[in-house]
Amino acid sequence: MLSKEYGGLGVRKLREFNSTSLGKWCWRMLVERDSLWFRVLEARYGMERGRLCAGGTRGSTWWREIVRIRDGGGELEGGWFGEHIRKKVGDGSDTFFWTDPWMDGILLCKRYGRLYELADNKSVMVDEMCSLGWGAVGEAWVWRVGNKILI
Repeated sequence: MLSKEYGGLGVRKLREFNSTSLGKWCWRMLVERDSLWFRVLEARYGMERGRLCAGGTRGSTWWREIVRIRDGGGELEGGWFGEHIRKKVGDGSDTFFWTDPWMDGILLCKRYGRLYELADNKSVMVDEMCSLGWGAVGEAWVWRVGNKILI
């Protein structure tokens, strides 16, 4: 669209503007987890492994669009949001070991899918894994095969 000074109506590119505005909400989900609006969304849609659940068809149009952008879809190039954010682990107390992109930007549950399937605690934080011990005999490595737990 052309600006008014060049004979246009001065209307923004609405699709791009909408996608980037919704992307800001995705960002806020990452940094404002103690806010009232986040707690409302958590009560409405639930939380799984540190992320707000999509909610399926019971989610509002607004919420479904935010989830689509967060999870790699959207009107702009797919995955644009996730490709342009980085997580700093800090002390590891708010970083999920398996499901946050804290190591080379790749989810460990994707990179090591079989180990993730066998992991006894899929919602463990990085600091918990560290305190349990990373070594070969560390308590951080607990696997479940059927009903049997292997350490």
